Amino acid sequence: MRALELLTTEGCHLCELAEPILVQGVDPHYFTVDIVDIAYDDQLIDTYATRIPVLVDSSSGAELGWPFDAQTLADFLRGLAL
Repeated sequence: MRALELLTTEGCHLCELAEPILVQGVDPHYFTVDIVDIAYDDQLIDTYATRIPVLVDSSSGAELGWPFDAQTLADFLRGLAL
């Protein structure tokens, strides 16, 4: 199982748009998705405050930044070495 992190924060309207795309596009047999609220980490805030939502592959550090759609997500996930 491959671990992904969705970098987000409370009240992020773009993150709310990304969530249904992830729910439909990420196969739970192959991936886990942890929600990471950047508000609790100053380094994450400095790096991602104007970029969230960002999906990060925990193994490689590869990132998929917003905006993305179902096809872009599928391409990103296919590109990860499982």
